[in-house]
Amino acid sequence: MPRAIVIGAGIAGLASALRLRASGMGVDVFEANDYPGGKLHAFELDEYRFDAGPSLFTMPELVTELFQLFGESSEDYFEYSRKDSVCNYFWDDGIRFAVNSDREIFVKEAAAKFGIESSLLLAYLKKSQKKYELTAPLFLEKSLHKISTYLSKDTLKAFLQMYDMGIFTSLDTLNLSEIQEPHLVQLFNRYATYNGSSPYRTPGIMSMIPHLELHLGTYFPKNGMHSITMSLYELAVKQGIQFHFNHSVEKIIVEKNQAKGIRTNNKDYFAHNIVSNMDIYSTYKKLLPDQSHPRRTLSQERSSSAIIFYWGVKKLLPELDLHNIFFSGNYSEEFEHIFDHKTLFQDPTIYINITSKENHSDAPSGCENWFVMINAPGDYGQNWQELVAQARENIINKLNRLLGIDLASLIEVEDSLTPPQIEERTSSYRGALYGAASNSKFAAFLRHPNFSNQLKNLYFVGGSVHPGGGIPLCLLSAKITSKLINSDK
Repeated sequence: MPRAIVIGAGIAGLASALRLRASGMGVDVFEANDYPGGKLHAFELDEYRFDAGPSLFTMPELVTELFQLFGESSEDYFEYSRKDSVCNYFWDDGIRFAVNSDREIFVKEAAAKFGIESSLLLAYLKKSQKKYELTAPLFLEKSLHKISTYLSKDTLKAFLQMYDMGIFTSLDTLNLSEIQEPHLVQLFNRYATYNGSSPYRTPGIMSMIPHLELHLGTYFPKNGMHSITMSLYELAVKQGIQFHFNHSVEKIIVEKNQAKGIRTNNKDYFAHNIVSNMDIYSTYKKLLPDQSHPRRTLSQERSSSAIIFYWGVKKLLPELDLHNIFFSGNYSEEFEHIFDHKTLFQDPTIYINITSKENHSDAPSGCENWFVMINAPGDYGQNWQELVAQARENIINKLNRLLGIDLASLIEVEDSLTPPQIEERTSSYRGALYGAASNSKFAAFLRHPNFSNQLKNLYFVGGSVHPGGGIPLCLLSAKITSKLINSDK
């Protein structure tokens, strides 16, 4: 039986292992930590449960089809439900708005709230859908680095309409021209952060992202995001995939321009195919130090990182939902601080995820578990102790003002996560959440391919390679890579 080794048990590593196992391969997964999931992990503080990382669940079919590969029903492993409300938004001028997951309802309510023509907003969302449907088969579902990808009707159709995609303008410029109303422009600019980029630099084609939420929907997995990890891990174990936890891979073994195996802290392991779910920068620098490195790819600007506070709050706030955003009063200044000055803005945009709104057992009765995140630069040697203290003070002051509470007195338990800690725990270079930033119209093409151009039988998955970061794209990277492996085989 042909065998594959997967380096890293993040969501893309788990999905790759399952797809390769379904194709008839024996699979070993090596993970430096003592748990699967990578960033998609969970922990407890006293009576509070927190998802440690990603909190938004879209495109659940990319998870459920992994169970279908083995004739299994995903409902036997985990359950999820569609959310009626996407997110609650708060602005400094006192305006609040809850985005409904039904596109028609959202358009009607947003037009009434912000005083714009509903036809204008509907036209914007239809363009978002068109961009997604034209580009997904090219940018998200296939390798951009294989000539066969470009020899199709879908690709020709997409390229013929490329000028209308917003490739040659920024997302902010596109939103200003098509929506104009400042609150909604800021709302739609936020989607740039879904791949760790700035709306003032990332191309306007990113306006296709709202289609994922406002048409395809957002979901909540019963028992939290970590249940995605654990359900896939349970399936993998049942299918005979071997996991080696606390096994830090030290090197990819290469012989005659071919990846042959790996060296861990215990011994050498060999396989027909090697798949790295480690950050592409760390893969080359740590595991392939003697090989030629793709310097242009590795020198790309890194995506944003984050500072996260995990707060057990001894109060129920009915005005908050599962997802909540408190916008900065000066959005452009915030991104300038993050990407140009590599520091935090004193008035950050704050995201709060509260899973106890859906899963009441995640917090004690009368309390809530707050996952509080702000965008941050990667780790360039800043004084993070000082920045975290400033961020905490600024966040609390802002939430006190907008919610009319004394938050500091309500925090019962607390933990935090910084860019250096993210890098330490997940090998993400500089703590970047999405690998390279997409602050360029060529960013999609500059991402590292899902295979090695130099070393046979070496492949790559995860948020730092094509097609990008976030749970759906990581799952798609596994799908693309498994197809490449089977094709090469």
